[in-house]
Amino acid sequence: PWMSVNSDVTFNAAPKTPAMITKMLAEKAAANHPFRIATDNSGALLGFATYGQFRASNGYARTMEHTVILDETAKGSGVGRALMSDIEAIAKAAGVHSMFAGVSARNPDGIAFHQAIGYHEVARLKEVGYKRDQFYDLVLLQKFL
Repeated sequence: PWMSVNSDVTFNAAPKTPAMITKMLAEKAAANHPFRIATDNSGALLGFATYGQFRASNGYARTMEHTVILDETAKGSGVGRALMSDIEAIAKAAGVHSMFAGVSARNPDGIAFHQAIGYHEVARLKEVGYKRDQFYDLVLLQKFL
């Protein structure tokens, strides 16, 4: 299944339940933050992208952190670029100044993807993620919109 809990793409060690996803979508809608999906011609999910405020206080209201996740079959097809272009345009129109990506250091394809669309590495947080009895580094990349 895609988005396996055994993947190094996400630090989540357990799959999200339908109730958790429903709650997340409602929170995104209430905050006026987009949630975009991409499907193939048969309706199968190829990926999604969304964003939310980087940190909770109002001083961070113009800085967002996004998530973009693709099915293995969609990688290299332009789907990720299209999803990111869409949410970045929405963010920019809403007055967002910068966008962050938090990417597992064990996901070099994810890091390369973000660099290809204009993100620059600004930090590596050592051993901040934990999954499958091991620690993971997190790479923070930033783009000014």
